[in-house]
Amino acid sequence: MSAVRSPGKKLFVFDLDGTLAESKAALDAEMAALLKTLLGQVKVAVISGGDWPQFESQLLASLSPDAKLKNLSLLPTCGTKFYQFDSSWQRLYAEDLTADEKKKIITSLEQALEAAGFKAVTVWGETIEDRGSQITFSALGQQAPLEEKKKWDPEFTKRKKIKALLDKLIPEFSVRLGGTTSVDVTKPGIDKAYGIRKLRDTLGIELDEMLFAGDALFPGGNDYPVKEAGVVSIQVNNAEETKRVIETFLASGAGIESAARREEVAR
Repeated sequence: MSAVRSPGKKLFVFDLDGTLAESKAALDAEMAALLKTLLGQVKVAVISGGDWPQFESQLLASLSPDAKLKNLSLLPTCGTKFYQFDSSWQRLYAEDLTADEKKKIITSLEQALEAAGFKAVTVWGETIEDRGSQITFSALGQQAPLEEKKKWDPEFTKRKKIKALLDKLIPEFSVRLGGTTSVDVTKPGIDKAYGIRKLRDTLGIELDEMLFAGDALFPGGNDYPVKEAGVVSIQVNNAEETKRVIETFLASGAGIESAARREEVAR
């Protein structure tokens, strides 16, 4: 399918962890090939809670060298940073937290974990990471095995309790659930909806010309602000489902848009 066959959509936006790939894992060969094809036909953006090094290892390292990178926009840490490719990757902005803001967020996270009683005994790497523009809590640590992470909070129950505590402790910040075991904290209003509006302003593509796919579109999830912003959004549960969405889009963009709208109406 060419962009002409999908007249309403000029930009396809994806979450990364749980959508394009397993948590902290690289794209597999099939997904990398589908993205290369997609980049040859429409603009693509990836917006995720992970920081730039994670984008490099999970996404860019797997893409073909001849992929049309000028059609790709990357927004790490839930849209608090924005990168575009010219002859190399250039950062357009970073909405960094101040030292005092970071200290308050980290102190509040420790208080919330203590109150919730969800502090893991066994962890793999640091559990609270300063990503500059975002503080991320990863319950089992940054290097935890995927199978352990999948078992820790599959229904988001633990993280919803932690979020409820944080919303009271630091109401002046944005607290969202993401990844497999993560809680992301950013400046207020600096979330994926902010990133989507930056995409609109930078690329000159209106919100109704975008399509989004993510695995955390429920209220409190870090993909939810995209849906709230008014972008047609498709809930997926893993990378395999995302592949089928991309294949359908490539075959018939109008079809996937209609399916997404029917899903929204049904909710």
